[in-house]
Amino acid sequence: MRKGKQPVLLTWRDIAALIEATLRAESVKPSQQAKRDAFRKYGVLGTRKDPPLSAIFYRVMLREGVIDRVIKDITGVVNPALLDPHLRAALRVFIELKLFSKGGVRFSNPLEVKNRVAAYISSKAHPYAGTWFWDAVDRLEGYRLEPKNKDEELMFKYLLPPWYIKRMLQLIGSEAEELFKALLRKPLICVRVNILKSGAGEVAEELRREGKDVKVSEVVPTVIKFKGPYNFDRSRLFRDGKIVIQEEAAALASLILNPKPGETVVDLCAAPGGKTEHMAELMRNKGVIYAFDIDKSRVRRMEELLGRAGISIVKIFVEDGRKAPKLIGSSVADKVLVDAPCTSDGTLMKNPDLRWRMHKDEVPKFAQIQYELLKAALKLVKPGGRVLYTTCSLLREECEDVIVRLLSKERGRIRIVGFNGPYDPGFVEGVMRAWPHRHETIGFFYALIEKVPRG
Repeated sequence: MRKGKQPVLLTWRDIAALIEATLRAESVKPSQQAKRDAFRKYGVLGTRKDPPLSAIFYRVMLREGVIDRVIKDITGVVNPALLDPHLRAALRVFIELKLFSKGGVRFSNPLEVKNRVAAYISSKAHPYAGTWFWDAVDRLEGYRLEPKNKDEELMFKYLLPPWYIKRMLQLIGSEAEELFKALLRKPLICVRVNILKSGAGEVAEELRREGKDVKVSEVVPTVIKFKGPYNFDRSRLFRDGKIVIQEEAAALASLILNPKPGETVVDLCAAPGGKTEHMAELMRNKGVIYAFDIDKSRVRRMEELLGRAGISIVKIFVEDGRKAPKLIGSSVADKVLVDAPCTSDGTLMKNPDLRWRMHKDEVPKFAQIQYELLKAALKLVKPGGRVLYTTCSLLREECEDVIVRLLSKERGRIRIVGFNGPYDPGFVEGVMRAWPHRHETIGFFYALIEKVPRG
């Protein structure tokens, strides 16, 4: 706690909001949405309590892997995933508050808080679960967290799983330490201006009137950055569809693919729709975009976004993008975007909980899906048309290795269209990477592929 700063006073409802946000974050993605939903339910959203409670929530997400090590120590369970979800969420919140945020928070009525949390857990899980929670929390008194080996030393230092630390060290050597530090920084909020409804100057001025110190991106002139927090639910700019939440590196993707008015475009992994909406803007809402995604909840968010933005040219398919050629035909598209599912490790600054959900065994599975999506994209695109492959991953297996495999299989039938910035070359000729520690944006990979016309 900084000198002179008063501890955050927490009531039972504050703790309940934190526990429910932590619980929801296990199934609702991104975790920001889980937090907003829980905070809205408990009347926290948009109040003076929102910023300090949000900070606590994100610390829980950031330290989750370390906190789970503590849970193992104080409960004896082999894996916290075996615990009831309500109990697990409550323990994660209390360990953060009593072990890591000690001195920075205080309870308005400690005994009431403890009793009501115990009663809440017993009502949701098992009648004796509340007592078990009480005993586990008591064991935190005098507890000291110590690393058991070198892997844990690295995990505690960088708040990252050891396997990921090793992968990045292999990829970029000692520079990886700068990357790890960048992944711990709190990012600026990024919004992109909807050019169909407003201009960057107008939006920037409105944000300044709201008290924000704004910075316009030099890479994507319609992206504006500013320090949070920001209540999008109460934002007129957001409600009117004048701004879209999108990172600079993600917004660049649509500019690279450069869809034109009247073209036919396919987005194979479209939801929640930021890039789909952006491409429709660039097309001036003329032409057609076929948008595929299998996640119904994310598709609903895409529909809401497109409605706010005034976009009418998108035809949505709640289907796996790999099925797109069978559903809409071959050689039908001028442009195809493959913003493929991936580990998303390039977004760890924005999604701190994700670092503990990444598993090395999933990387080859993602790489296979990415390859299959690219194969579908090549069937969809017309000769001479272009496919943009992007991921928000920094792992070579999900980036360059997928492109190398595709080039080997499609030898002579495709070519890589190289980049001249604005970010850095990747590890294969013609591709590009955005790095959090170099470019102050999320990690992102780009490969622009042209389908060679037959001679």
